[in-house]
Amino acid sequence: MTADLLALHTDEASLVLERDPERGLLWRHLGARVDAGELPPLAQTRGRATFSLDRDVSLAKVPPAGLGWFGPPMLEVRDPSGEALIFAPSTFDVSRDARRIVARAQDPVAGLDHELEIEIVAGGCFRFTASITNHGAAPVALERIASLQVPLPASAREIVSWRGRHNAELVECSEAMPQHRWERLSRRGISGHGGPPGVYVLDGDCSWHSGLAFALQLAWSGDSAIAIERDDEGYWTLGAEAVLAPGEIVIGVGETHRSPPAFLAISPRGRNGAMQQQHSAVRAMVQWPDGAMRPRPVHLNSWEACYFNHDAARIRRLTKAGADIGIERFVLDDGWFKGRRNDTSGLGDWEPDPAIYPDGLAPLAREVETMGMEFGLWVEPEMISPDSDLYRAHSDWALASPRRPQPTARNQLVVDMRRAEARDHLFERLDCILSQAPVSYLKWDHNRDHAPGGGAGQTLGTYDLLERLRKAHPAVEIEGCAGGGGRSDAGLAPYVHRYWTSDNIDAVARVSIQRGFQAFLPPEMMGSHVGASPAHVTGRSQSMAFRAAVACMGHFGVELDPDTLEDKDRAELARWIAFYKAWRHILHGNRTDLGEGPDSLRWQAQGTDVHKLLFCIRTDPAQDRRPQPLKLPFAASTSRWRVRLLEVAEPRGHVFPMAELFTRMQREPVEFTGSWLASAGLPIPTQRAESVAIFQLEAAG
Repeated sequence: MTADLLALHTDEASLVLERDPERGLLWRHLGARVDAGELPPLAQTRGRATFSLDRDVSLAKVPPAGLGWFGPPMLEVRDPSGEALIFAPSTFDVSRDARRIVARAQDPVAGLDHELEIEIVAGGCFRFTASITNHGAAPVALERIASLQVPLPASAREIVSWRGRHNAELVECSEAMPQHRWERLSRRGISGHGGPPGVYVLDGDCSWHSGLAFALQLAWSGDSAIAIERDDEGYWTLGAEAVLAPGEIVIGVGETHRSPPAFLAISPRGRNGAMQQQHSAVRAMVQWPDGAMRPRPVHLNSWEACYFNHDAARIRRLTKAGADIGIERFVLDDGWFKGRRNDTSGLGDWEPDPAIYPDGLAPLAREVETMGMEFGLWVEPEMISPDSDLYRAHSDWALASPRRPQPTARNQLVVDMRRAEARDHLFERLDCILSQAPVSYLKWDHNRDHAPGGGAGQTLGTYDLLERLRKAHPAVEIEGCAGGGGRSDAGLAPYVHRYWTSDNIDAVARVSIQRGFQAFLPPEMMGSHVGASPAHVTGRSQSMAFRAAVACMGHFGVELDPDTLEDKDRAELARWIAFYKAWRHILHGNRTDLGEGPDSLRWQAQGTDVHKLLFCIRTDPAQDRRPQPLKLPFAASTSRWRVRLLEVAEPRGHVFPMAELFTRMQREPVEFTGSWLASAGLPIPTQRAESVAIFQLEAAG
């Protein structure tokens, strides 16, 4: 007797389930690509174990919590009296094709149907989405529904996750696999400064470049839970879900609730392979104007250039200074709307301040266009100031708990996005702004956590407003921002085209923040700006070249007033803007590899299989006398490479004498075999602290 198997295969991974007439689908394999062949049924491989139920209960697609499955439940539902309903399906149905499995399970006793869709998406990720339908006689309250719950192998070694706060996003954390339960839980109403709701699990000897890596990202911008729990049989389960507020989701008779999708990348090519799958999955979600990404324009954002202290004349001087150095998009940040001279008032009153812009924004926007730039605008629609006309008219539109205080943050409250009338008003105001002036870009900010919270409905309300706005103005691009990187996740990907990575623009701090960002999101969506020196957040100073080189690894922008720079720095910034424009076709929309070299060197390669830019980044002083060759595992895919040294971005002043090879590489390409670069390494020049050496690698045939 052989097992009745269902499988989905990508180029790198396999998902294998067994069809069981009594228990539905059972997990047989999730990992590297395999040929299952003919296997015996799972039941024949599982002997009796001590202190166990007489009837074996292995991990199923929807395990019957309360009836023999002691691991985490995938589904929790309560009837109108508040009593828990056990979901124990007795009939099952599966439809499938080469890239998709839809598994349905029906429980006539509870009156509930569960559906799990697993689909292979662009790049090789598995996308999981779950739904529950009520076929009973009365409404039910949904307590939780996991988008995904899957087994992880007993050989799993390490968890990689990220934590963070405002101005210190995406701090990487590495931990051993838990002996009990590990959980990453967010309760702030947004995904948070630790990055997307996601995790990496590394198997065995997994590294950046080889070994089996699992990467999970929940496409959700609200509260979430990612959990890894050890089973006493020796493996782990991995789960992901949107956290629901008690009682907020009531499923009426005949109604269905669907979970947000979860993307699971599995690659034997280490963390880079899993990261590249995540990038492809997110890219497939983005809705670009005209259907395709165009070259990402160089930004100039007004915030750190002048904060709230601006008027029409000052902004015109700023835009002229930007146009003179090659800026392609000017974004007018906070302070343009009625009554907004500081952060204590005005949010919600989305009309140009007549004291600053008596004729509205259209004259400024058209003037910006005549300079050869696009015009963008900062908004924060989900927030409301207690000192605003909107709050005075509709104080009930702010999130609140009955008879409880409303805590402010940054002197603002949160609009209750569950209210259709609030969303309608916000749409009308934003639609008016976009219709009255040639605004082609919105920087959509969100500057506080939710207290009190609005549950999943708050997130869904924001998605609804964004979707309406995109449909009404499909040519307008949107940047997602939340006090920097507080809401950078795949849940926003269908609505935005860029994320603001962090309000901390210190280039040294940005190196690790940007690497954390790219664990799940692609570099062309990563806002990377050249800030002032000293940096406004940290007070540290770095050279213009180093700041600009770090910004080139994402979507390049400027967050200072070019008119205040010394002539040599202004010329240097203009040169780097030209450099970015010359190479963005390679840097964006392609493959990214990250790695680490000897003596704390970090590197990043971006480009196609045959043409790449390599950034060798040193933030701290070297401890070794001379740099050791840098091994580049990705280079093994091509027999020969031509390598040029394009730039060494470093502080001005005393420099180390450059070896003859690198002087030559600045003039002309030098050839290396792919196997040499992968196994012996690329020679690299001596670098001082806070420097980036940039190489071009092109296949030599």
